[in-house]
Amino acid sequence: MDQRAVRLKATAIGFTAVLMWAALALFTALTGKVPPFQLLAMCFTVATLIACVFWLIRGENPLSYMRQKPMVWLLGVGGLFGYHFFYFVAIDNAPTVEASLIAYLWPLLIVIFSALLPGERLRWFHVAGALLGLGGAALLVTRGQSLELDPRYSFGYGAACVCAVTWSGYSVLSRRFGSVPTEAVGGFCAVAALLGVICHLLFEETVWPDGMLEWGAVALLGLGPVGGAFFTWDYGVKRGDIQALGASSYAAPLLSTLLLILVGLAPFTAVVALACLLIVGGAVLASKDMIFRRKTPQSNTKEEE
Repeated sequence: MDQRAVRLKATAIGFTAVLMWAALALFTALTGKVPPFQLLAMCFTVATLIACVFWLIRGENPLSYMRQKPMVWLLGVGGLFGYHFFYFVAIDNAPTVEASLIAYLWPLLIVIFSALLPGERLRWFHVAGALLGLGGAALLVTRGQSLELDPRYSFGYGAACVCAVTWSGYSVLSRRFGSVPTEAVGGFCAVAALLGVICHLLFEETVWPDGMLEWGAVALLGLGPVGGAFFTWDYGVKRGDIQALGASSYAAPLLSTLLLILVGLAPFTAVVALACLLIVGGAVLASKDMIFRRKTPQSNTKEEE
């Protein structure tokens, strides 16, 4: 398999994380009144158990994946737990619409920050595609209404900005640690679960899921959006087209909205249709180099000095 095929496969695997994140809103809504940090701890525990099952099936020693440099642990745990921590702080201290939109700057920031990576080149269509995706996400979040930033909620807006920088920084820097195996994400999830328990005990009252539906939703969150997705995302950003992945991440709020429409929890409107065009168009534009690049004949592959 040539390098381009490997890159394309890794990008496709990374995009499965975006598909899983599309179910985040629906599954979270089905968990009932479970508080955020408790839910986060439960989901990361499920994700850790997933990693343990794989380690046992493959007969591997989990300690071999846990022996990482402190900087790797700081990046992994800081990315997974830090993103959610600052998102919860933002939502608690600012209107949900504005906080969510600011937090969703992370795909655009991934595209921009990727220019700092060795071997990556930021082109106009990468930025243009990400901006189109951001426009589509803005339409979905605001439902086509105007957006007003109230200075009273500056702290919440600031937390949302930190949230966006945290996840984009984690995603881009993960590529700099490409030799760290994706299996190590299981260890990051275990520590994130522990931190979630600590925050829950400090800030929340325990509310357990009520009935099989809510427990099932928690399990599905841990298997997908708040668990399994982190493994496939890690693989994608380390080996795939990180700029295409960044821009295509705006598909998550779109697919989430379409899923809610499908189950009857949201209406289909002209705003949703326009957002769909912007996000899909932006993803295709940002991926132009990967999708439409023609193979160079063997006789002409020698690069100019």
